[in-house]
Amino acid sequence: MHKIGQNNKVRIVVAFLVMGALIVVLALRTAWIQIVRADEYSEKAIEQQTSDIPLEAKRGSIFDRNGKEMATSATCYSVWIRPPEIRKNYKAAKQEELCGKLAAILDKNAKDIQKYFDSKSPLVQIARYLDKDQVDKVRALEITGLETAEGTKRYYPLKTSAAQLLGSVSDDNEGRSGIEAEFDSYLAGVPGRWIKETDVNGNALAFGNKKFYSAKDGYNLNLTIDEVIQHYAEKAIAAGLKKTKAKRIMCLIMDPKTGDILAMATNPSFDPNDATEPATAAERKAFQKLDAKGQSAYLSSMWKNPLVSDLYEPGSTFKLITTSSALEEGVATPESRFYDPGYINVNGTIIHCWSSGGHGSQTLVEAVGNSCNPVQVQLAQKLGRDKYYNYLEMFGITEKTGVKLPGEASALIKSKASLGPVDQATMAFGQGIALTPIQLVTAVNAIGNGGVIMKPRIVKSMTDQNGKTVKTYSTEKVRQVISEKTASEMRTIMEYVVSKGGAQTAKIAGYRIGGKTGTANKAAGGGYSSNTYSSFVGMAPMNNPKLTVLVVVDSPKGVKYGSTVAAPIAKEIFSNALPYLNVAKSYTTQEGQQAAGEVVQVPDVTGMSSGSAAGAVRAKGLKAAFMPSRTTGSFKVVAQYPKAGQVVKKGSTVYLYKK
Repeated sequence: MHKIGQNNKVRIVVAFLVMGALIVVLALRTAWIQIVRADEYSEKAIEQQTSDIPLEAKRGSIFDRNGKEMATSATCYSVWIRPPEIRKNYKAAKQEELCGKLAAILDKNAKDIQKYFDSKSPLVQIARYLDKDQVDKVRALEITGLETAEGTKRYYPLKTSAAQLLGSVSDDNEGRSGIEAEFDSYLAGVPGRWIKETDVNGNALAFGNKKFYSAKDGYNLNLTIDEVIQHYAEKAIAAGLKKTKAKRIMCLIMDPKTGDILAMATNPSFDPNDATEPATAAERKAFQKLDAKGQSAYLSSMWKNPLVSDLYEPGSTFKLITTSSALEEGVATPESRFYDPGYINVNGTIIHCWSSGGHGSQTLVEAVGNSCNPVQVQLAQKLGRDKYYNYLEMFGITEKTGVKLPGEASALIKSKASLGPVDQATMAFGQGIALTPIQLVTAVNAIGNGGVIMKPRIVKSMTDQNGKTVKTYSTEKVRQVISEKTASEMRTIMEYVVSKGGAQTAKIAGYRIGGKTGTANKAAGGGYSSNTYSSFVGMAPMNNPKLTVLVVVDSPKGVKYGSTVAAPIAKEIFSNALPYLNVAKSYTTQEGQQAAGEVVQVPDVTGMSSGSAAGAVRAKGLKAAFMPSRTTGSFKVVAQYPKAGQVVKKGSTVYLYKK
C-alpha cells in the first residue's frame, strides 16, 4: 500500500508539472497573440467582419465641338465573392454545382471559377463588365458570400474613327493613350467605397457600423473636333488607301484662324472598344505569332498618333515656308524672274530639278506652281543661313507645337552652327529635314491667318456631369511670323498652284482652293529608299480660309506623286466639308461654262493605245484625230494637242500623235 501510494504521488506531481507547463505555454501563446501579434490578428478580424466594396467613379465623356459623343461610360456590373464564406457555407458538391451555374451566366469556364472559390484571399472579383440581365441572373442564385457592385465600362460609338486621337483605357479604366491618357486625371474622377460590418455569412449587421463614400464622377471634355468633318476625312482616306495600296494614310484638318483641330484621321486604325486586337484579320493572325515583347511593341505603335508623334520629310510642301520667308524678307517678289536649266551647283554639289530639262525662265509664282527645286535653293541662298534659320524658328519648325496630346515629337533638323550650304539647299525644298505633320500644318496656317501662327487646340472646354463649365481652353496666338501682305501674296501663289500649276487634281469648280504637293523619298539605312511620303497641303477658300487640310500617303504603290495620290483625297474632303461649312460656290466665267457643259477639260491620254485614247476623248464630248492623218492600225499615243488639263469647247478636236 505504501508503495502504491508513493506511485500515485509521483503521478500527481508529474501531472501537475505537465499541466503547469501547458498553462505557461498557453499563457505565453496568448500573450504572443494578444500583445506581440495583436495588430495582425486585429486586421484579420476586421477583414472577416467588414465588407469593403469599391465604387467606381463614372469616367467623364468626350464630345466633339457640337456635342456629339465620341467616348462615354456605360453602366455595368461586377461580381465579387468571399472564398472563406463560400467554403464554409457550401460543401464541395454544392460548390461544383454553383460553379457550373455561374459559368453559364458569365460565359466562363467552371474550373476557373472553382479556382476563385479556392482562393485564400478574403475578397475576390470573379467577373466585370456585366449587363443588367446577367447580374440579375447571378443575384437570383442567392449565393451566400457573393456580392455585386455597379460600375462603368468605356464605350466608343464611332469605333475606329479618330481612334489614335481619342486613345483607349485599360481594364482598370485608366487612360493609356491619346486624349484618354493626356486628360486621365480629369476624366477618371475619384472612386468611392461602401464599408459595412457583416456576420459570418457576409450579411450586413442591423446595428453594425456602415460608411458610404460616394464616388466623384470625372469631368467631360468638349473637343475642337467636328465629327462630320472627321467622317469626311475617314471616308476619303479609306478610299485612298484602297486605291493607292499604301502602307497608311494620315490626314490632319485645322482651322487656320483659331488653330482648332477639326479632324485627325489615320488608316489603318484600331477599335478602342477592343484596343488590344488589331483591326484586320490578317494583322490579328500576324499579331498572334509575336512574342510578348513583340506584341507590346506592336500595340504601342498601333495606339500612338502619328500626326503628332511621327517624323517625315515634307518634300515640296515645305516650299511654302521657304517662299514665305523670301517674300517677307524682300529678297524676291511674286514677279521676280528665275532661270532653271534643270539643276543648280551648290559648292560643287549638283542638285537636280525633278524636271531634267528644267523650267527655263519663270516668275516666282510659276516656279512654285512648277515645284522647281533650283529656284527654292536660290531663295534660301539669298536669305543666308542666319536669316533662313531664324524663319524656321519663327514658323515653329525648331520646337514642338505644344498641342495637348501625348507623345509629341521634335523635328529632326541640323543646328544653325552645323547647317552647311548643301544642307540649307536641300532643306529649302523639304529634304534633309524631318518634322511632324502637325508642325507643318501649324506653320502653313499662318498664311491663312494674316501671318499669325496659332497654337493648335484640341480641347475647347471641360464640364462637370451637370454640364457646368469648370475650365475653358482659349485660342492662343503664338506670334506674327509674316506680314498680312506676304500672307496675301502666298495665298495667291497657293491658288495658282491648284488652278494652273502642279496640283490641279485638287481643283473644284466654284471653290477657291490653294495648296502644294510634295513627294519625298523615305530615309532608310543612311540613304533613301524607293518608298515615298506623297503629300498635299491645301487651304480653302483662299479669300477667307476656313480649312487647312494635310494628306500624307505613306509608301503608295505604283504612281507616287503627291499630285496623283494625295491631292485627289484632299479634293474629296474639300468637296464635302466646304458645303457643310456653308461656303457658297462662286464660278468664274470659264467654270460656269464648264458647269453648264459648254466647255470640258481635255483628258490625259498620252501613253495609252490609240483606240483607248480615242475612246477617252470622245467620252468627254470631243473629237479625236490621229497624226499623221493617214495613220492606220493601233499605236501608242506619245503626245496630244491640246494638252491634258486645258479647257476647250465641247466638240473640239484633240490630235493624237504617233511616234
